[in-house]
Order: sequence, then structure tokens, then C-alpha cells
Amino acid sequence: MIWDNNEDIRLIECANNSRTIQQHLNDCREERRPYVFVTNTMTVKPLRRLLVPVSMLEEETYKAEICTYLARKTGAHIILLQANDYGSHARQNVNRIVTHIKAVNERLQKSDVRDQMSEVSDQKSEITYEVCMARKDSFSLIREASERQRDFQHDLLILTASRDYGLDDILFGPPERKAIQRALVPVMLVNPREDLFSLCD
Repeated sequence: MIWDNNEDIRLIECANNSRTIQQHLNDCREERRPYVFVTNTMTVKPLRRLLVPVSMLEEETYKAEICTYLARKTGAHIILLQANDYGSHARQNVNRIVTHIKAVNERLQKSDVRDQMSEVSDQKSEITYEVCMARKDSFSLIREASERQRDFQHDLLILTASRDYGLDDILFGPPERKAIQRALVPVMLVNPREDLFSLCD
């Protein structure tokens, strides 16, 4: 799997237990790398489809780099799940991620042309993606994404961690912990502050 022995991604293997998962989430609050949870109740398969929920929060766009990185390395198809909000913020965030994907594809096409001219056989395929509208709004998007594995047939769920824990998060657990417990496939988290996010390519 792409996160095995990959210094750019932190792997967390643990039991599907709320206390254990929460302890790992607390330990990763300052983690600069994306980190992926694999619990004993998840099925790990080669990455073919990545589900990327996109809410109204500005930090959602940080997932653009990680999903394109994974898609390039594995050939996986990206599914952008846009929150069904009244406002336009989620749509704007999706548009920013799509712009990033298109820019990466343009660079890949230029690289392909150079490789063909120099008769290099290492072919690079363009990143494929689709945008789907969620049933729920930004506040319920993480729950919906973690419960729709059968609909999207994804092999990895990519989430943004909570920026801060409010009282509800402290008492009942943050949405990412609940998503990890419900998910049937591994869950990757990206920390929400730009100064914490780092990914080498």
C-alpha cells in the first residue's frame, strides 16, 4: 500500500475503539504529514477510488494536493463529494480543487510530450475525477461520506481534521473519530492549518 514505508504519510493501525482512536487523534494534532487510520474492522484494498468530501470550510482545499498526489502514484479516480449547502462556499472549494487537478494534468501532458520526444517509455496518465452532490449539508457531510462506501465503492476516505475541539467534540467525540469508527475502508486525515500541512512529491 502507498502508505507503507512512506515517510510522507503517517500510518496508524489500531483497534476500532473510541478511546484508542481519540488518543491517536490527540497525538496527531500537530502532525505535518497526512495520517491514515486503518482499524481492525476496515478492508484494505489497492487504491482505485478516493472519496474526498468537500464542505464550506476554507481548509477543505488543502486536500487537493494529497488527493492528486495519491491519484498520480496509484492511478486512482477522485470523487469530490460536494456538500449540499445553501451558500456557495462548498462549490467554490470544489472548483479550487478541480483547478488544482487540471493544473496537475496540464503538467503531466507536457511531461508526456517531452518523454515521447526523448523516447522515454514511462507513460503518465491524466488524473480522472468527478464531482458528486451530497445529500447532506456541510455539518453532516463527514457522517454521510463515512456511511456511503457501498454507493461510491471507494477505497480511501480523505477528511480534514477538526481545527479545534468544541464542547460537543469533547463530550461526544469529533466527527472524524466517528467517521473512522463507521468507515469500512481506511481514513486519511489532513490537519486544517496550512502551516502544519506538508507533502513531498
